Amino acid sequence: MSAPTPLAGLKVVEFTHMVMGPTTGMVLADLGAEVVKVEPAPHGDSTRGLTGSGTGFYAASQRNRQSLCVDMKTPEGMALVQKVVAGADILIENFRPGAMARLGLGWEALHADHPRLIYCSCKGFLPGPYESRVALDEVVQMMGGLAYMTGLPGRPMRAGSSVIDIMGGMAASIAILAAVTERATTGQGRYVEAGLFETVAMLMSQHMAQTAITGQEPPPMSTRLPAWPVYDVFDCADGGQLFVGVVTDTQWPAFCDAFGLEALKHDPALANKNQRVQQRHRTIPVITSALGRYTKAELTAKVAALGLPFAPIGRPAELFDDPHLNAGGGLVPLTLPDGRQVKLPALPVAFDGERPGLRRDLAKPGQDNAEIAAALGYGAEEVAALRAKGVLAG
Repeated sequence: MSAPTPLAGLKVVEFTHMVMGPTTGMVLADLGAEVVKVEPAPHGDSTRGLTGSGTGFYAASQRNRQSLCVDMKTPEGMALVQKVVAGADILIENFRPGAMARLGLGWEALHADHPRLIYCSCKGFLPGPYESRVALDEVVQMMGGLAYMTGLPGRPMRAGSSVIDIMGGMAASIAILAAVTERATTGQGRYVEAGLFETVAMLMSQHMAQTAITGQEPPPMSTRLPAWPVYDVFDCADGGQLFVGVVTDTQWPAFCDAFGLEALKHDPALANKNQRVQQRHRTIPVITSALGRYTKAELTAKVAALGLPFAPIGRPAELFDDPHLNAGGGLVPLTLPDGRQVKLPALPVAFDGERPGLRRDLAKPGQDNAEIAAALGYGAEEVAALRAKGVLAG
């Protein structure tokens, strides 16, 4: 079976950089939409050249696009871009407030000429007192409580991924697809926005609800009292580590039998889950000692046989060879700019068991200039002239 493309026929023009906006475009592109990424000539999106922790941003979220690398500061470049926009169903942008309007590509101007266009702005903040502030993933993690809940007391720590940018991009995709469905009835486009700060707030809703219910603010997760009797990382005899959970009353006696914990099994003070949660201060040291007699492989086999939730403590690099991801189409093959091959995660969805895959590899800046221009009616000589003037890269 070929990879599913449920959004085939939708045309998207994308003015994005960094992570949030490109994630939005990647979701639509992976699902089959035809996406043109507009990049500034001559070198393309500056995200391509990031180093340090930003080195992987471009490769991770820029597949399945066409690249139009154009100088929009020239009349010829802007005229070409306007033609691309005129044929689009959806526009995505994540630049500073007002930047697109100054180019003549703001919502009001485009909606007047293209009323069916769905226009998505990926923002740091939705409308309100903060809307003009500059936001980054780490900024909103600090503001919204995620860094507080992730770190140690007094030591806020960002999550180990651009989780808010990525989730914000997915939220933007949801809003876009809702607007596409609505347009089928109304015939009108929408201006939709997604906000990073509001994404953090949504993640914090469970902690806010806990505060409202108990009257007490939850401490950082690093110091939390778990909701389960056993929900911990255990050291193994060979130096490995394994996370193990024992979360139901039916799992508890089988767990105790498997690891020789008869005294805990028959202790009347540990008769139900809530009692065992309250007694963790005395049960976990005993359990830690019992599980620590096994190697990681041995412990994995035993808890798997019991049907318990468990997990090795993985690292991102180990996912390249993960048997589940490789067997199920969970990794998409890509070619890096230096020619090396790599496999990166697909969207975490399946359609009739099939995962969205690769239709277009990572594009070089302006790789598709001629193809896009030709589709707009430009002849080969016109394209050559635009290249000679620097309007088109390449």
